[in-house]
Amino acid sequence: MSGILYLCATPIGNLSDMSARLIDTLSSVDIIAAEDTRQTVKLLNHLNIKKPQISYFEHNIHEKGIQIINMLKEGKNIALVSDAGTPAISDPGEDLVRLCAKENIRVVPVPGPVAAINALVVSALPTGRFSFEGFLPMNKNSRTERLEEIQKDKKTLIFYEAPHKLRRTLGDLLKYLGNRQVTLCRELTKIHEEIIRTTLEDAQTLYSDDRPPKGEFVIVVAPSDKEEAAEFWQNMSLEEHVEFYIFQGMSEKDAMKMAAKDRKIAKRDVYDAIKKH
Repeated sequence: MSGILYLCATPIGNLSDMSARLIDTLSSVDIIAAEDTRQTVKLLNHLNIKKPQISYFEHNIHEKGIQIINMLKEGKNIALVSDAGTPAISDPGEDLVRLCAKENIRVVPVPGPVAAINALVVSALPTGRFSFEGFLPMNKNSRTERLEEIQKDKKTLIFYEAPHKLRRTLGDLLKYLGNRQVTLCRELTKIHEEIIRTTLEDAQTLYSDDRPPKGEFVIVVAPSDKEEAAEFWQNMSLEEHVEFYIFQGMSEKDAMKMAAKDRKIAKRDVYDAIKKH
């Protein structure tokens, strides 16, 4: 009989946030799979728990994922922990859970701290509907594409960001989303916890070379309040849509590419439809 994978949420700062269930689980499992074994051993030492660990992080998920699955199949119970907070959220644990589902291995959540939810509830922004965006892509094209996708989102948006990337991210959010209300949550549950409610424009003035951002940030951005205008092409056929861009001076190839982007369909689908006529 297969073992169980426990997704163990650990404190994001304050060790008092550990639950009795977390302690019981870490004490009872056979192995602990940790994003950073050096970080996790500090927690285990605090709890006076001694367990074998296996490293499981972004750059070894394929190799170690198979190894962990095999151990689970042998009947071992394994606790998965990240450096802080709930594993499998903006975390390689997502891939391990998927592997367990594929192999019909039981996965049990051990609830606890989640930085995104804690930031949302103190943000003073709408909490009924929200979108967790995690870390924005670093690649310029992918980053632009993601920001364009969420420009008109009617949900509160939640991002994670490291201190050395914060100013760039605030600038990009202002550029693509406009000057919205934002709440910056820094070092949640830690000694230097700070909640700043401001606007994206004013947020940019908070930090400079003389006062660089410090600590891990959660950025909570207000929903879009803009009404979506009807798309100009809604009453056009696909052929008319492509011809519109050709008339603007584009090549047929670029026109088909733009029509595909407008309609959020594959370029191949536009090409096939046009060439059939």
